[in-house]
Amino acid sequence: MLAVNKTRVAMDNEGYLLDPEQRDESLALQIATSENIVITDAHWEIVHFELHQSVPENRTLLETLRRRHGKDIATRKYIHTLFPYGFGQQACKIAGMRKPLKLLLDLQVGLDA
Repeated sequence: MLAVNKTRVAMDNEGYLLDPEQRDESLALQIATSENIVITDAHWEIVHFELHQSVPENRTLLETLRRRHGKDIATRKYIHTLFPYGFGQQACKIAGMRKPLKLLLDLQVGLDA
């Protein structure tokens, strides 16, 4: 549970929101701080991109970054510099999304192996 603007926000045990309708920028800043990330305009661009995607896909993000900024920015390495513990994990968490299903599937596959 996290308190934002005097509102209690329910989170799972990993810090993902249970109700994405509660997300806002002040909450994103608090989550980013807990992830040891200082939000810059580059972070906000990706966080805001996440807010408009139903399924976060790195490929789609890279295509969008390439169109907006050119191929030098549209790399996994660039995204990793912004979100060192993973685009799916950190960007989605900061954007106030539920834990991405792909992360759950990757975990399950790892457990089955």
